[in-house]
This record gives sequence, C-alpha cells and structure tokens, in this order.
Amino acid sequence: MNKGKLKQILLLTDGCSNVGSDPVAVANMAAEYGITVNVIGIVDDDSFGEQGIQEIKEIALAGKGVHQMAHSKHLPRTVQMVTRKAMTQTIHQVVNKELQHILGQEDVQSLPPQKRGQVVEVVEDLGETMAVDVLVLVDVSASMAHKLPAVKQSLRDLSLSMQARVGDHRFSLWTYPCTGKQPNAYKHMDWSDDFHSIEKTLARISPQGTTPTGPALEEAIRYFTGKDIGGSEEEGVFRDYVY
Repeated sequence: MNKGKLKQILLLTDGCSNVGSDPVAVANMAAEYGITVNVIGIVDDDSFGEQGIQEIKEIALAGKGVHQMAHSKHLPRTVQMVTRKAMTQTIHQVVNKELQHILGQEDVQSLPPQKRGQVVEVVEDLGETMAVDVLVLVDVSASMAHKLPAVKQSLRDLSLSMQARVGDHRFSLWTYPCTGKQPNAYKHMDWSDDFHSIEKTLARISPQGTTPTGPALEEAIRYFTGKDIGGSEEEGVFRDYVY
C-alpha cells in the first residue's frame, strides 16, 4: 500500500465564526482535497454555548476529522490526543478503501479476527511511519487573549510528541483574524520540521477583532493545494506576517 502523506488542519478556537463563508462548507471542501480538518474548542468554564459546540462538531464532521472541547489548562494533552486520533482515523479510512478495492470488504470489522488483527498492526505502524503535514490554524480573536499561553504550551508539547515518531512531519503556523485589506489568515511559519520558533511567534501575536473561521480555512486550503479557493485574487494567501 502506498503510504502517501497525511494532511491535517488543526483548528484551535474559542467561539463561533461570525464573518465570511460558512466554515462547515469550507471544511467539506478541504475533505474533498484529502485534507482532514480537526477542531479543538477552548473553554475556561462551561459557558461555551450550544451554537459554538454545534459548529465545532459540524466543521470536524464535514472535514472528516476529530473534534474535542478542552479547558485551557488541559489543552496540551488534548492537542496531542486529537492529532494522534485524527491520524489513526484517517489511516483507517485509507485502509478501508484499500480493503474494499482489493477484497470487496467494506471495513476492517468485516474481516475474520486474525486478519483484523493484522490490519490493526498495519494501521499502528503507519501511524508512526507515515509522513504528516499539520497546518495549525489559531483563532486569535479578542476573547483568546488570556488563552494564548496555553496554546503556546500545547503546540510545544505537540512538536515534542511528533518528533518521537519515525515518520517525517512538518508544521505550518497560521492565525486569524487579520485587519484591513490583509488576507484572512496570516502565515507565521512556512512548512518546517523545526518548531522551536513557535514561542517567539505566538508571543508577538496581538488578539483582535472578529472570528472569520470560514475564510481562514479557505486560506489554509489554498496553502495546501496552491489553488484559488474562494475569496478574491487580491487576498494574497502567501503573504507572510511581518513583525
């Protein structure tokens, strides 16, 4: 089986989108391009709201990813768990398609116990050896100001966790919203396997404004694919954040 590469968007947010395109529709578009969208809702108490929770669930479902609500103090552990779980889930989807194509079986559970165990071993091996690109998309709207330290810690821990894998991995860091005529999301860090600059980068981010989650996801898809996905041609997706 061709190992290929796992492509993931990890969206960290604490509120409902309120500007621009529908993030659920955009997440569905990402899935069509083979990009999994995983969402973590960051809360400080139990007042996140049903609308926000529902949106997070729907974005992850449309993006064929994983969603999780997390208190900011539990964020580092949650980020690692969601990333790992999403990798395994995506690999299962690939394996199931292979099984259906080769054996005519619909999924792993349709196999005899011995064969099923062999497939599980393959999935576990791929989880450690398959190459993975993770585009981290962080909501830095005004309400996220006091949660950014937890985000910074969680991404540092995620980097250490990924480095323990055998397979290649790369990160790219983006934040939203932006101001004025600037693009919908800033690229702070291009694809890299060196994530040590994350602390300096996040320290310079100023929380602001609204929550255009849909347009930000469009920018992430453009970056993965190099294709024009919605928005205007003047919104240069490859513009870097300048300090």
